[in-house]
Amino acid sequence: MKHQDDIIRRMKKTLTLEDYRSLAEFRHQIRRYLRFSDAAVRGSDLEPRQYQLLLALKGLPPDLRPRIGELAEQLQIQHHSAVELVDRLEASGLVRRQRGAKDRREVLVVLTPAGEKVLRELVLYHRAELSSQGPALIDALRRVLQDSKKSHDSSKKGK
Repeated sequence: MKHQDDIIRRMKKTLTLEDYRSLAEFRHQIRRYLRFSDAAVRGSDLEPRQYQLLLALKGLPPDLRPRIGELAEQLQIQHHSAVELVDRLEASGLVRRQRGAKDRREVLVVLTPAGEKVLRELVLYHRAELSSQGPALIDALRRVLQDSKKSHDSSKKGK
């Protein structure tokens, strides 16, 4: 947060109408993608957070172990919320818990073959949507970043 506060202090204090428009468009594009994603996931009888947990589990960085705490961090949710998600996914047969090989106290979450199948289908569907909707999202982000860079550069010149 301190780093963000420093950046904000260095930027110009006034914002142009284009600054607001570019950020509004970027948020609009994100919401369009998230609305698509939520509908696609619900069409597979999952809740969006369940899909997010499956995706986080499969896409976990190699230096992280697939434990509840790491999954909660990846999803930016509370530990108990991640436990509930894993419980529901386990009841649906999409994940299972297993003991760690080295430390038997450790509980790992792993995808089942059914979970792999559902996740693969959803990821393919999401990638297809991004191939068509992605350029608009990238353009919107590029405009936000350009406006931000202009603000930052003009604040440097004012020093």
